[in-house]
Amino acid sequence: MAVSKDAAVNRPKTAHADENTPAAKGDAKSKGIAILEGLLGRESAPVIPLPERRNKIKPVRKSDWKARWLKNLRWRHAIISASFVGLVAVPATLASLYMAFIAADQYHSSTSFAVRSIEGGVSSDILGMFTQASGGSTVSDSYILMDYILSERMVAAADRKFNLEDVYATRGLDFFYGIGSDLPIEDKLAYWRDMVNVNFDHASSIMEVTVKAFDPRKSQEIAQFIADQSDSLVNSLSLSARNDVLRAAQDEVLAGEARLSKARVALREYRDKSQEISPEEGAKLAVQLIGSLEQQLTQLNADLATAKSQMSDDTPRIRVLKTRIESLEQQLAVERQRLGTGERTSAAGDHNSPDVAGRIAQFEELETEREFAERAYTAALAALEKARIEANNRQRYLALFIEPTLSELAQYPTRLVNALLVILGLLFAWGVGVMSYYNIRDRA
Repeated sequence: MAVSKDAAVNRPKTAHADENTPAAKGDAKSKGIAILEGLLGRESAPVIPLPERRNKIKPVRKSDWKARWLKNLRWRHAIISASFVGLVAVPATLASLYMAFIAADQYHSSTSFAVRSIEGGVSSDILGMFTQASGGSTVSDSYILMDYILSERMVAAADRKFNLEDVYATRGLDFFYGIGSDLPIEDKLAYWRDMVNVNFDHASSIMEVTVKAFDPRKSQEIAQFIADQSDSLVNSLSLSARNDVLRAAQDEVLAGEARLSKARVALREYRDKSQEISPEEGAKLAVQLIGSLEQQLTQLNADLATAKSQMSDDTPRIRVLKTRIESLEQQLAVERQRLGTGERTSAAGDHNSPDVAGRIAQFEELETEREFAERAYTAALAALEKARIEANNRQRYLALFIEPTLSELAQYPTRLVNALLVILGLLFAWGVGVMSYYNIRDRA
């Protein structure tokens, strides 16, 4: 039976065997028994042959691999390669060649200065005079100066003096760094800001100006011109600030002087009209005069009483005494009227002169106004002098401690750095474009 099973197992299969026949069913059963015996570890378990594959893997030849690679290479790869050549390789090569052989040499001139104030403590060393921290006003003046250097006003002044189109005219084939002709002020300002660099250190208030030009002498002359114009601006700002500080004090002095002059004129007119220096002194004299008249009147009344006791009323002596008493009484009445509420020259018919009390009140008012005007004028003068001292102490000046230098070696343009920057910029732009394309393609 084992021989029959082995024969059944080792019998070759035909491709057109009918699986539904009894022989096929027996063979399948025999295979199942053989597999079971193999699992149980019996030695008589037959080896089950694996079915042969109908489609065998054929070895890939080199010519077939090249054909498949050429087939998978699509048109987008060609476009990407062409874009790299056109957008990166060619422009980078042209830029490098331009920087190496066409770009003209540029020379620089540097100058350093600071806006300083007279006020403040004195530094112990020379370096501290320029590096000590300044007040907020000098910092604001420094920013004003920096904006002025890079302004249209400075460009116009430099153009009138040097003719920028001649100084920065195109050298050879270098049209990139040269300036054009018949340009508006806005284009000249943009070119000026490319050739003039201003660096301001807020900590030390030091401003460094670097000027580039195709000729070293011209760069030095332009830097010196910028320093001179900056000095003029700082001086004008200082003078303007000084005048602003003094203007208010000067106005107060002028107002006080006008008021004092007016008070003095009014007091003089009063004295000319009243014909007396001070009504108070006149009142004192009037009181003394009234006292003297009363004393004389008292003496005459006593003499009259004595005479009446010895003589009759018709005697000449008594008549003379009575006449003198009447005259003294009239004079005493006039003086009392002038001292009280009467008129000074009422007997003469002048009713425009006030009494002594009225004149004293009027004089005191004028004198008070004069004294107040004098004090106000004195205070205004003191304020003006103080303002003048403060204004002198707050004056600004330009401390130029590095004169414009004369370059002997052209350091601009930085050819290698500019070429590398162009290459990196082109690579970055090209890479962003390619990544954006693949991102959109993958999402689509």
